[in-house]
Amino acid sequence: MKLYQFFRLFYINWTLLRHGLDEIILATHLFRPIRFLAYILPGRWRKTVSSAPRGVRIRRALEDLGPIFVKLGQILSTRYDLLPSDITDELSLLQDRVAPFPYDQAKKIIEAAYGQLIAKIFISFDSQHLASASIAQVYGAVLKDGTKVVVKVVRPGIKRIIQSDIELLHILAGLAEKYWSEGPRLHPRGVVAELEKVLYDELDMIREGASASQLKRNFTGSANLYVPTIYWDYTRSNVLVMERVYGIPVGDIKKLQHHEINFQRLAETGVEIFFTQVFQHSFFHADMHPGNILVSTKNPENPSYIAIDFGIMGTLGTEDQHYLAENFLAFFNHDYRRVAELHVDAGWVASDTRVDEFESAIRSVCEPIFDRPLKDISFGQFLVRLFQTARRFHMEVQPQLVLLQKTLLSIESLGRSLYPDLDLWKTGKPILERWMNQQTGPYAAYSALKTNMPRWANTLPEIPLLTYEVIKQASKGHLRIRLAPEDLSVLNQEIRRASLRVTTAVVGAALLLGSAVIYSVNNTVPIIWEEIPLLSWLFAGIGLVFITIAWRSKRSIKHNID
Repeated sequence: MKLYQFFRLFYINWTLLRHGLDEIILATHLFRPIRFLAYILPGRWRKTVSSAPRGVRIRRALEDLGPIFVKLGQILSTRYDLLPSDITDELSLLQDRVAPFPYDQAKKIIEAAYGQLIAKIFISFDSQHLASASIAQVYGAVLKDGTKVVVKVVRPGIKRIIQSDIELLHILAGLAEKYWSEGPRLHPRGVVAELEKVLYDELDMIREGASASQLKRNFTGSANLYVPTIYWDYTRSNVLVMERVYGIPVGDIKKLQHHEINFQRLAETGVEIFFTQVFQHSFFHADMHPGNILVSTKNPENPSYIAIDFGIMGTLGTEDQHYLAENFLAFFNHDYRRVAELHVDAGWVASDTRVDEFESAIRSVCEPIFDRPLKDISFGQFLVRLFQTARRFHMEVQPQLVLLQKTLLSIESLGRSLYPDLDLWKTGKPILERWMNQQTGPYAAYSALKTNMPRWANTLPEIPLLTYEVIKQASKGHLRIRLAPEDLSVLNQEIRRASLRVTTAVVGAALLLGSAVIYSVNNTVPIIWEEIPLLSWLFAGIGLVFITIAWRSKRSIKHNID
């Protein structure tokens, strides 16, 4: 650990103590034996620790510790079933009301990015920020042509802070993977690497603008989700300018009720948007906390969403898509054996896992939650039991799905707050079935043919000539096959093993033959057992050993080649 990392770790612990969070840390099972130390801490007898409620102290500590910890607080703010309401209510302020940085700093960043004064770029620019988040701050402005826009400015010095914390997390993850029994299964280093990628991507405003444009293109013509337009002429790596939109924050229930929004339809639309992004587009908004989503009031009976932040987006590969879709459908159909088989086939659990045992374990976790409204389902309890099942069967955590898991938790919290009676399974199942039908059968074959036809049209005319050249070279004895050095090394090893196997088999056969010869002249052999010369027994035994070794070597070679 480097010196500055040691000081950062010290600062983290000092910040927790400064905000009086020792009462929470020392109350855990790990530190319970030494919690008496809390009574001799300087803050206790000097009365310097804040007397604010615990939720306020936790929020302030996370704000002081920087963007990574703010992101953690944002995730925890949606977990009403895991944390007390006084903590979640306070952590929800981290979604768009993080402590702001001064306007003068934002002005300097913008002018440095454009190389000119703000007054030459905008007709007006509000000095009061609209929102302050962990990575950037947002201001209202008007372009020279009168277009109303919002300007997103990356926090000064934030990259250095993130880099320091990520390096520290890499060290802690490495230690966890090395010394913690659950480390190899949970892949902490992979999870930290995924978090690192997400945070660095979120620092790049050009990348965020590109993500917004892609999402807007995916939902062109859709009445469910609106994505603001990005103004590329004004966008830089640390400054993003996009269309200003108006709506009600999805977490402001009272305002939504005042505008007579159809909450059932709103909740179902949110689920439809999520499944459409994941399975149809393979590109989904992975930061769907209430601070990033607005609700349009234009059509209260059939309301739509407005996305306003695109810093964290997720993608899924084709294999992950199929795996998740089949798992979801198997869950919806209560086909727990199929779920177990999918986990084994994907390699997420050991190949020697008994499918029937794994099926029974999954059934005991999932069956209690089906056919019940969302308000009666504790996904916190469900995830705890699923984690216990995972540990029993040594199930591995998949780092590439961390963003999807985070988004699923946000969707659950959103549905719970809008319409507690939402039937998540009933809403999602038709979308998944429709997607699966598109991926298999005649329609899928037609789509694949349509997609690959231009490539085939370009390559088919060349195939006869290439085939003729190969046959011509082969007939003249000029056809050569080139192997990579590592392939040659493997081939040499296999040839040596094959040669040794043949030699061993020949020796074994010779010994068996010698045994037969000795038996044929047993009248001249002095030592006989069971009417067979002892030397025949000895040669035959050694010969069988050699032949057995050669046979096992052959199986090993075949396995390596396969």
